[in-house]
Amino acid sequence: MKYYPICLQIEGRRCLVVGGGKVAERKVQGLLESGASVVVISPELTESLRRMQEAGEIAWQERGYLPGDVVGFFLVMAATDDRQVQDQVQADAERHQILLNVADVPEKCNFILPALVKRGPLSIAISTSGKSPALAKRLRREMQGSIGQDYECLTEVMGLIRPYVLRWNLPQAENERIFQSLVDGDILEHIRRLDWPGLQAYLERGLKQELPLELVQELKKLLEQ
Repeated sequence: MKYYPICLQIEGRRCLVVGGGKVAERKVQGLLESGASVVVISPELTESLRRMQEAGEIAWQERGYLPGDVVGFFLVMAATDDRQVQDQVQADAERHQILLNVADVPEKCNFILPALVKRGPLSIAISTSGKSPALAKRLRREMQGSIGQDYECLTEVMGLIRPYVLRWNLPQAENERIFQSLVDGDILEHIRRLDWPGLQAYLERGLKQELPLELVQELKKLLEQ
């Protein structure tokens, strides 16, 4: 199978998880972390899922899956090893053109989940197109050791700089040149040393102008956290 890698914006969107076990628990947690509105359909829940339900973090329909339950959802995850349920959910998702992931059964999915390395807003996805999830997990472990919290801070710094530069209304090619030159230099060394004066000087050299006071204050806060 060939996959088209994308990042979905699911904040506030209704997402369905079919199943209430440990696998469902992981799926639910990932959806909640992305701001989704989650409904779980399952006769039973793990203790963790039950706590989420009692806290109002998820909605729970205490029953098995029924044909057509996918209607009205943006995305569905089938976290059950019941093949009949998997087949029914797959048929319903295909009929209504809904995004579907069936845990550990890539041939029944129309999207699969990559292994992730997360550092704040930075997400690095690793996929083997379903051929070897074990290899993807190994690569994730290796990358977790090399991608530290300094990259999270760098991501936040660039997130503050980007809208500031875009307000200059430069051609896209010039914007790309500026951003690339900033991240290709020794910006990480200043962040790792918590060297605010050095970071400010580095950014001002790259941008060829002094930073406004408001932006300076926001950037200093990042290094102080």
